[in-house]
Amino acid sequence: MANAEQPPPASRLGLVSWAMYDWANSAHAAVITTFVFSAYFVKGVATDPVRGTEMWGYAISLAGLSIAVLSPPLGAIADQAGRRKPWIFWFTVVLALATTALWWIKPDPAYALPALVLVAVATVAFEMATVFYNAMLPALAGRERIGRVSGWAWGFGYLGGLACLGLTFVGFVDAEVPWFGLDKAAAEHVRASGPIVAAWLAVFALPLFVFTPDTARTAATWVQAVKGGLKTLADTVRDHRRHRTIIWFLVARMFYTEGLNTLFAFGGIYAAGTFGMDFSELILFGVGMNITAGIGAALFAWFDDWFGPKRTIVGAVVMLFIFGAILLVIESKTMFWVFGLPLGLFVGPAQSASRSLMAHMAPPSLRNEMFGLYALSGKITAFMGPAVLAWATAAAGSQRAGMATILGFYVIGLVLLRNVPDVRR
Repeated sequence: MANAEQPPPASRLGLVSWAMYDWANSAHAAVITTFVFSAYFVKGVATDPVRGTEMWGYAISLAGLSIAVLSPPLGAIADQAGRRKPWIFWFTVVLALATTALWWIKPDPAYALPALVLVAVATVAFEMATVFYNAMLPALAGRERIGRVSGWAWGFGYLGGLACLGLTFVGFVDAEVPWFGLDKAAAEHVRASGPIVAAWLAVFALPLFVFTPDTARTAATWVQAVKGGLKTLADTVRDHRRHRTIIWFLVARMFYTEGLNTLFAFGGIYAAGTFGMDFSELILFGVGMNITAGIGAALFAWFDDWFGPKRTIVGAVVMLFIFGAILLVIESKTMFWVFGLPLGLFVGPAQSASRSLMAHMAPPSLRNEMFGLYALSGKITAFMGPAVLAWATAAAGSQRAGMATILGFYVIGLVLLRNVPDVRR
């Protein structure tokens, strides 16, 4: 089946509009899944925090499993159909509708199941839209600018998430009198986080659909696209040796990303348990980490294009290992701040350079499929890091011992990266 014609690199307006989608959808991660709605569900909707944490974990895990199952075949089908923006649009619509509906989740255990369903649907839609969004990168940026565009957009995303979070906190969650006269007794000031994120997404995602060029639609019908996409995916699996360097990269990414994900999931617990940080300090530290991660992604974007995304990933993961090891041996809260915040500088580059390396390596005719496999590699082992950390913590009776397992994931990822080609412009 004929492949869609690739457009020339986008104009500056097209690239900025593409990056605005990172700014737009990061609000969901910051407000819904990390800081505001997740805390509201655990403390205000569920019967108790322990049960709420358990239920939230199961919902996110099931969403991750759905993403792992759906992303490769849908990516392969999209490669046959040609265009990517329609996929992004409809998944964005689902994401906006699901988050808007969180307004009706009242502080009552009877609303726990609907809340979890909406959050799971929103999470799947968020990740699936990102598959096709990432696949647009190489054609839009051109080989010479993939690293810079990826890094700047990633940094833009961190700042967008923080901006929406700040608006939500100042105007609603932490305000003595919430905007629009919302009723705190009915938790309306927190429930408003859903519609706020949906509106933020709708406004700032719009430039992508208006100004960013897309690949042309192929002559394939939807039936042909489905059949061709599934056949192509089956061929990729069967002829995996032809894509062995990409497979090595995806497996390596699976390990160092598992280290990052485990750090995000348990970093706050470690800070609270070992260094006695209270909730307000944890929020402030989380905001600081997001700022340094965004700065790091933007600054290292130049490094990505000059020296290659593989070297950027290796350098970032090495520095994550070094700062992580320091955080395991220090004793004071002050030193935790001193070494913890700079660690964030290398979180963003590890993530953004991974996206640009896949953009360099993916064959043009298989970009959606390859970014579907890229999403799969970030979800398929999501259980592994927390499980190993929990075992080590219990066996040694120490949080430090548990957190040390994260360093092992970094080391395995670095070793596997040796088999990945050094792609440079």
